[in-house]
Amino acid sequence: MQTPWGEIALEDAHAHLFSHRFFEALRLQQPDPAADVETLVGGLGWDAPPADNQALARRWVEELDAHGVSRTVLMASIPGDEQSAADVVRAFPERFYGYFMLNPLAPDAVERTRRAFEELGLQGLCLFPAMQGFSVQDERVQPLLELAAAPGRVVFVHCGVLSVGVRKKLGLPSPFDMSHSNPIDLHRVALRNPGVNFVVPHFGAGYFREALMLGDLCPNVYLDTSSSNGWRKYLTPEPSMDTVFRQALAVYGPERLLFGSDSSFFPRGWNQAVFDAQAASLAEIGATPETAQAIFGGSLARLLGR
Repeated sequence: MQTPWGEIALEDAHAHLFSHRFFEALRLQQPDPAADVETLVGGLGWDAPPADNQALARRWVEELDAHGVSRTVLMASIPGDEQSAADVVRAFPERFYGYFMLNPLAPDAVERTRRAFEELGLQGLCLFPAMQGFSVQDERVQPLLELAAAPGRVVFVHCGVLSVGVRKKLGLPSPFDMSHSNPIDLHRVALRNPGVNFVVPHFGAGYFREALMLGDLCPNVYLDTSSSNGWRKYLTPEPSMDTVFRQALAVYGPERLLFGSDSSFFPRGWNQAVFDAQAASLAEIGATPETAQAIFGGSLARLLGR
């Protein structure tokens, strides 16, 4: 992709795979379920994903090509949808990294994690403590982390404010528990598991100070920069993205900052506006070409490369 620093091999560390199975699960959660996925998604003004995950993978490849994106993470966006992510990665292994969402309190959590990593070839375990009502310090999480302690694997831990836009659009409740959202909860866990690489998205999503402290103390924690970062409104004074990047770079360095777009649905597709805004901020603070290349792809490729 062409950038203020010239041509960069852009890799995206945060995009959601809204598969046909994902929307089917949402359809069944409605008090009065829509007739089918196509009706449900059409009501949102979005394109319904094909039931064939390889066709969905092709749609994503066309989108990445249109924007000059070399590769992206695609994370399955409901627990139990590991197969969709695996199908997409298998179709175009050079274009996608596959992540999966898991509830560690489920009775089959260890086996599902093992299968996702070892049989399906997925690379990221996604934990949403506020969504599923658990502490990342719960001992039931530890066996999953041990499975993630291998080169080319990461544990993605959503901290801070959690809002699922598609649930809002459908009028579905989101009974999340923010008492499990503080990045500081990850401190003891990251120290206990130095061989596991953890990714905290959205600069901590409102817990920016805590995310900085965590990263300063734990070299195996990474931040992703994804979304518009609307969490800044919770801080006084509200920091600019220039300030956010300056502070994050001072603590994490470019090697532990991962660009993410938080892209998800079509026809919007890959969220170019997020990249443009973040590139402008980094250019404004005088980021070097080496720093830009690390944040916009080099660090992710190093982290997940095998």
